[in-house]
Amino acid sequence: MSVRAHSLSRFNAVSLALGFVFLYLPIAILVIYSFNASRLVTVWGGWSLNWYREFFHDRAMIEAALMSFRVAATSATIATLLGTLAAVALSRGERFRGRALFSGMLYAPLVMPEVITGLSLLLLFVALNAERGFWTVTIAHTTLTMCFVAVVVQSRLSVLDRSLEEAAMDLGCDPLRAFLAVTLPLIVPAIAAGWMLAFTLSLDDLVIASFTTGPGSSTLPIRIYSEVRLGVKPEINAICTLAIGLIAVVIVAASLVSKLSRARSEIAAPL
Repeated sequence: MSVRAHSLSRFNAVSLALGFVFLYLPIAILVIYSFNASRLVTVWGGWSLNWYREFFHDRAMIEAALMSFRVAATSATIATLLGTLAAVALSRGERFRGRALFSGMLYAPLVMPEVITGLSLLLLFVALNAERGFWTVTIAHTTLTMCFVAVVVQSRLSVLDRSLEEAAMDLGCDPLRAFLAVTLPLIVPAIAAGWMLAFTLSLDDLVIASFTTGPGSSTLPIRIYSEVRLGVKPEINAICTLAIGLIAVVIVAASLVSKLSRARSEIAAPL
């Protein structure tokens, strides 16, 4: 049994190592070649920061990056608000009519191909004669990401002890005040996680944005895709490296905040 356990643990270690190599080796190569001095991405020409300087002097690429962050921040905020309200309605309103229909319509983008979603939104905007630009992309990304926020928040609400909210109402709080004072602070981590997930999905989206964008409102994935069709430039490696670094900083900051909040709750628990 001990030999079997030892061999099994060795197999798990090898499998884990191969999994990490498969996932992160391409990213490591991309980061290394972003410092390549050569114009050819497949030929190493020494270390250089030239392509980072090229990026900061590329006005079109910077405008596309700023557009992506604006769309992602706005759509994630709206999706978080609407998704949280939808999650509360589904978890608190077990008896209202049309709950199954509402739930199905809310979670439809989870299983719907992005091509169909993007095409249907394009047809909607054309029927409304809406000018395609920042707000059409934002609305499309809100439609896409709202269901993910609802799933995250609803999963937190499903394990929440409702007796705490009922106790607050017994002490004189109305339902709205009880929710804001008791339930909302308990689901804030889930809401923050939903916002980060919606932000990431919006920042990464290419298919839906390509259907709903207009002249002068190209996002960073669309800009990168249009550049890659003509050949991969080392500048694109630099852009992706900056995005990876930003995401890593956000993840580390979120982990530190989560650990600090958990430590404070543990300290306050005995009181």
